[in-house]
Amino acid sequence: MAQLNKKIFIRGEIIAETGIMVGSSSTAFEIGGTDKTVVRNPVTKLPYIPGSSLKGKMRSLFELNRGTIGEDNGPTQDPTKEAAQFFGHINRNKQKKQQPSRLIVRDGELLNKEDLSGAELLYTEVKAENSIDRITSEANPRFFERVPKGARFKLDMVINIFQDDPNGERFLEYALQSLELVQDDYIGGGGSRGNGEVRFVIKKIFARRKEYYQGNRDAVEDLSKSIPPSMKKDSATNAA
Repeated sequence: MAQLNKKIFIRGEIIAETGIMVGSSSTAFEIGGTDKTVVRNPVTKLPYIPGSSLKGKMRSLFELNRGTIGEDNGPTQDPTKEAAQFFGHINRNKQKKQQPSRLIVRDGELLNKEDLSGAELLYTEVKAENSIDRITSEANPRFFERVPKGARFKLDMVINIFQDDPNGERFLEYALQSLELVQDDYIGGGGSRGNGEVRFVIKKIFARRKEYYQGNRDAVEDLSKSIPPSMKKDSATNAA
């Protein structure tokens, strides 16, 4: 039976270096409104970065880096691959073992709403794009809502490591590698058109061993020395 060994916590911020388009599935559009809106907290109306969006991007780039993309360009389900061991895998054959993800990525809440109070819309901006039909020369203007450059979001991740996990002691390394890949890529839509560049600032990394949850509050490890140079607070940019 699987037994928890430790939990590793990664805490920090996600900083928008360009506008970010993480869209919602809204079906209500006004005449003259935007063609695609950003996802918002339904109560506070603040934009946020869904944990599912960040985690999905982390996995896809990690698998591209390892060359382990699965069937139909989907995630690998091969339990011998690092991505499957860390991000989880399923098996259509019910007789075979499947594994839940070892990585939890929380939704990234907006941290500096006061800095965005002067934006065009409610904490967001509108980006206009235009495509031209090469045959008829007809213009097709489109308007996208995005979170502006300078927005800061909460970064909160948890890694569960079990005693029988293959490569479990490398899971923190996998998470940080995945974040660096995202930092050198983009999140959300329109990344090839200048959207979605982000920088991660990791403030602390620590672990709580299984004994912590059994009453030993000293069973904590400081792992902040693992923070990559490009993600430290004094790093102005991730560019080499």
